[in-house]
Amino acid sequence: MSDLVYLAPNTKEPFTTSEVIAECVRAKRDTIQKLIQRHETDFREFGRVGFQIRPLQTKGGEQMVKIYHLNEQQATLLMTYLRNTPVVREFKKELVRQFYAMRKELLNVRVAKAERKPVRLGMTDAIKALPDSPHKQFKYNQYTDLAYRTALGKSARQLRQERGASNTATASDYMSSEEIAAVSNMENHIAVLLNVGMEYQQIKGYLARMRTLPAAGTHAG
Repeated sequence: MSDLVYLAPNTKEPFTTSEVIAECVRAKRDTIQKLIQRHETDFREFGRVGFQIRPLQTKGGEQMVKIYHLNEQQATLLMTYLRNTPVVREFKKELVRQFYAMRKELLNVRVAKAERKPVRLGMTDAIKALPDSPHKQFKYNQYTDLAYRTALGKSARQLRQERGASNTATASDYMSSEEIAAVSNMENHIAVLLNVGMEYQQIKGYLARMRTLPAAGTHAG
Protein backbone atom coordinates (compact mmCIF):
# COMPACT_ATOMS: atom_id res chain seq x y z
CA MET A 1 0.00 0.00 0.00
CA SER A 2 1.07 3.61 -0.51
CA ASP A 3 1.49 6.18 2.25
CA LEU A 4 -1.48 6.01 4.61
CA VAL A 5 -0.15 8.15 7.48
CA TYR A 6 1.21 11.69 7.31
CA LEU A 7 3.34 13.95 9.47
CA ALA A 8 3.03 17.47 8.13
CA PRO A 9 3.74 19.65 9.92
CA ASN A 10 5.97 17.49 12.09
CA THR A 11 5.09 19.59 15.13
CA LYS A 12 1.79 17.71 15.37
CA GLU A 13 0.83 14.07 15.79
CA PRO A 14 0.65 11.70 12.81
CA PHE A 15 -2.70 11.45 11.01
CA THR A 16 -4.52 9.71 8.22
CA THR A 17 -7.44 11.08 6.22
CA SER A 18 -11.02 10.13 5.42
CA GLU A 19 -9.99 10.11 1.75
CA VAL A 20 -7.21 7.55 2.35
CA ILE A 21 -9.54 5.34 4.38
CA ALA A 22 -12.32 5.46 1.78
CA GLU A 23 -9.93 4.51 -1.01
CA CYS A 24 -8.22 1.69 0.88
CA VAL A 25 -11.37 0.02 2.21
CA ARG A 26 -13.09 0.53 -1.16
CA ALA A 27 -15.88 2.63 0.26
CA LYS A 28 -17.49 5.78 -1.10
CA ARG A 29 -16.02 9.02 0.20
CA ASP A 30 -19.49 10.13 1.35
CA THR A 31 -19.94 6.90 3.33
CA ILE A 32 -16.80 7.49 5.41
CA GLN A 33 -17.58 11.19 5.89
CA LYS A 34 -21.11 10.42 7.10
CA LEU A 35 -19.75 7.86 9.57
CA ILE A 36 -17.42 10.48 11.02
CA GLN A 37 -20.18 13.10 11.17
CA ARG A 38 -22.65 10.67 12.76
CA HIS A 39 -20.20 9.71 15.50
CA GLU A 40 -18.30 13.00 15.78
CA THR A 41 -18.92 13.23 19.52
CA ASP A 42 -17.15 9.89 19.98
CA PHE A 43 -14.22 10.97 17.82
CA ARG A 44 -13.83 14.19 19.81
CA GLU A 45 -13.11 12.15 22.93
CA PHE A 46 -9.75 11.33 21.31
CA GLY A 47 -8.89 14.84 20.16
CA ARG A 48 -9.98 17.58 17.81
CA VAL A 49 -11.50 16.33 14.55
CA GLY A 50 -9.47 18.30 12.02
CA PHE A 51 -10.24 18.73 8.34
CA GLN A 52 -9.22 20.60 5.23
CA ILE A 53 -11.26 21.87 2.31
CA ARG A 54 -9.78 20.73 -0.99
CA PRO A 55 -10.83 21.03 -4.65
CA LEU A 56 -11.86 17.76 -6.28
CA GLN A 57 -12.41 17.15 -9.98
CA THR A 58 -15.70 15.32 -10.62
CA LYS A 59 -17.82 14.57 -13.66
CA GLY A 60 -19.85 17.66 -12.85
CA GLY A 61 -16.75 19.85 -12.64
CA GLU A 62 -14.57 20.99 -9.77
CA GLN A 63 -16.10 20.78 -6.29
CA MET A 64 -14.78 21.75 -2.89
CA VAL A 65 -14.83 18.76 -0.52
CA LYS A 66 -14.09 18.32 3.18
CA ILE A 67 -11.27 15.89 3.97
CA TYR A 68 -11.14 14.79 7.62
CA HIS A 69 -7.83 14.30 9.45
CA LEU A 70 -7.88 11.51 12.05
CA ASN A 71 -5.22 10.67 14.62
CA GLU A 72 -4.34 7.08 15.44
CA GLN A 73 -7.04 6.59 18.08
CA GLN A 74 -9.70 8.22 15.90
CA ALA A 75 -8.73 6.09 12.90
CA THR A 76 -8.82 2.96 15.08
CA LEU A 77 -12.28 3.92 16.31
CA LEU A 78 -13.50 4.44 12.76
CA MET A 79 -12.35 0.92 11.88
CA THR A 80 -14.78 -0.47 14.45
CA TYR A 81 -17.68 1.07 12.49
CA LEU A 82 -16.72 -0.79 9.29
CA ARG A 83 -17.51 -4.38 8.33
CA ASN A 84 -14.53 -6.64 9.01
CA THR A 85 -13.97 -7.72 5.39
CA PRO A 86 -10.61 -9.12 4.16
CA VAL A 87 -9.87 -5.74 2.54
CA VAL A 88 -10.60 -3.88 5.77
CA ARG A 89 -8.47 -6.29 7.82
CA GLU A 90 -5.48 -5.84 5.49
CA PHE A 91 -5.90 -2.08 5.69
CA LYS A 92 -6.07 -2.18 9.49
CA LYS A 93 -2.78 -4.08 9.70
CA GLU A 94 -0.98 -1.71 7.36
CA LEU A 95 -2.43 1.32 9.15
CA VAL A 96 -1.07 0.01 12.47
CA ARG A 97 2.38 -0.51 10.89
CA GLN A 98 2.47 2.96 9.39
CA PHE A 99 1.27 4.75 12.52
CA TYR A 100 4.00 2.93 14.48
CA ALA A 101 6.62 3.92 11.90
CA MET A 102 5.44 7.54 11.91
CA ARG A 103 5.55 7.76 15.71
CA LYS A 104 9.15 6.57 15.48
CA GLU A 105 9.86 9.17 12.79
CA LEU A 106 8.30 11.89 14.97
CA LEU A 107 10.78 11.01 17.73
CA ASN A 108 13.63 11.10 15.19
CA VAL A 109 12.47 14.51 14.00
CA ARG A 110 12.50 15.89 17.55
CA VAL A 111 16.02 14.55 18.10
CA ALA A 112 17.24 15.96 14.75
CA LYS A 113 15.76 19.38 15.56
CA ALA A 114 17.35 19.41 19.01
CA GLU A 115 20.74 18.43 17.56
CA ARG A 116 20.44 21.10 14.87
CA LYS A 117 19.90 24.01 17.29
CA PRO A 118 23.53 24.38 18.45
CA VAL A 119 24.78 23.73 14.90
CA ARG A 120 22.57 26.48 13.49
CA LEU A 121 23.66 28.79 16.29
CA GLY A 122 27.28 28.06 15.38
CA MET A 123 26.61 29.10 11.78
CA THR A 124 24.78 32.29 12.70
CA ASP A 125 27.53 33.20 15.21
CA ALA A 126 30.12 32.70 12.45
CA ILE A 127 28.15 35.04 10.18
CA LYS A 128 27.76 37.54 13.01
CA ALA A 129 31.55 37.59 13.43
CA LEU A 130 32.10 38.61 9.78
CA PRO A 131 33.24 42.18 9.11
CA ASP A 132 30.36 44.65 9.02
CA SER A 133 29.07 45.59 5.58
CA PRO A 134 25.83 46.94 4.03
CA HIS A 135 25.01 43.40 2.87
CA LYS A 136 25.87 41.49 6.02
CA GLN A 137 22.24 41.05 7.09
CA PHE A 138 21.46 39.21 3.85
CA LYS A 139 24.18 36.64 4.50
CA TYR A 140 22.00 34.76 7.03
CA ASN A 141 19.46 33.92 4.31
CA GLN A 142 22.22 33.42 1.73
CA TYR A 143 24.05 30.77 3.78
CA THR A 144 20.81 29.13 4.94
CA ASP A 145 19.77 28.87 1.30
CA LEU A 146 23.17 27.38 0.44
CA ALA A 147 22.79 24.74 3.18
CA TYR A 148 19.34 23.74 1.89
CA ARG A 149 20.32 23.70 -1.77
CA THR A 150 23.47 21.68 -1.13
CA ALA A 151 21.72 19.18 1.16
CA LEU A 152 18.34 18.85 -0.55
CA GLY A 153 18.71 20.37 -4.01
CA LYS A 154 16.12 23.06 -3.27
CA SER A 155 15.79 26.22 -1.18
CA ALA A 156 13.68 26.45 1.95
CA ARG A 157 11.17 28.54 -0.01
CA GLN A 158 10.90 25.91 -2.74
CA LEU A 159 10.49 23.18 -0.14
CA ARG A 160 7.62 25.07 1.54
CA GLN A 161 5.87 25.58 -1.81
CA GLU A 162 6.34 21.93 -2.78
CA ARG A 163 4.83 20.71 0.49
CA GLY A 164 1.90 23.09 0.69
CA ALA A 165 3.25 25.16 3.58
CA SER A 166 2.73 28.91 3.87
CA ASN A 167 5.54 31.32 3.02
CA THR A 168 5.99 32.13 6.71
CA ALA A 169 6.07 28.50 7.89
CA THR A 170 9.24 27.03 9.37
CA ALA A 171 10.66 24.83 6.60
CA SER A 172 12.00 22.19 9.01
CA ASP A 173 8.43 21.57 10.21
CA TYR A 174 7.76 20.00 6.80
CA MET A 175 10.96 17.94 6.58
CA SER A 176 11.87 14.39 7.50
CA SER A 177 14.44 13.65 10.21
CA GLU A 178 16.96 12.68 7.50
CA GLU A 179 16.41 15.97 5.66
CA ILE A 180 16.85 17.98 8.86
CA ALA A 181 20.07 16.10 9.65
CA ALA A 182 21.38 16.69 6.12
CA VAL A 183 20.78 20.44 6.31
CA SER A 184 22.31 20.54 9.78
CA ASN A 185 25.42 18.80 8.46
CA MET A 186 25.82 21.46 5.77
CA GLU A 187 25.27 24.28 8.28
CA ASN A 188 28.04 22.78 10.42
CA HIS A 189 30.41 22.73 7.43
CA ILE A 190 29.52 26.32 6.57
CA ALA A 191 30.27 27.47 10.15
CA VAL A 192 33.68 25.76 10.09
CA LEU A 193 34.57 27.20 6.68
CA LEU A 194 33.49 30.70 7.70
CA ASN A 195 35.64 30.45 10.81
CA VAL A 196 38.73 29.63 8.73
CA GLY A 197 38.13 32.70 6.58
CA MET A 198 36.52 31.34 3.43
CA GLU A 199 34.16 33.55 1.39
CA TYR A 200 30.77 32.56 -0.03
CA GLN A 201 31.92 31.38 -3.47
CA GLN A 202 34.77 29.37 -1.93
CA ILE A 203 32.39 27.70 0.52
CA LYS A 204 29.87 26.99 -2.23
CA GLY A 205 32.56 25.36 -4.36
CA TYR A 206 33.93 23.37 -1.42
CA LEU A 207 30.50 21.98 -0.53
CA ALA A 208 29.80 21.10 -4.15
CA ARG A 209 33.08 19.18 -4.41
CA MET A 210 32.45 17.49 -1.09
CA ARG A 211 29.12 16.11 -2.35
CA THR A 212 30.78 14.54 -5.38
CA LEU A 213 33.52 12.76 -3.41
CA PRO A 214 33.06 8.97 -3.01
CA ALA A 215 32.10 7.72 0.45
CA ALA A 216 34.99 6.72 2.67
CA GLY A 217 36.00 3.09 2.21
CA THR A 218 34.49 2.73 -1.26
CA HIS A 219 36.58 1.81 -4.25
CA ALA A 220 36.15 0.86 -7.84
CA GLY A 221 35.52 -2.81 -8.44
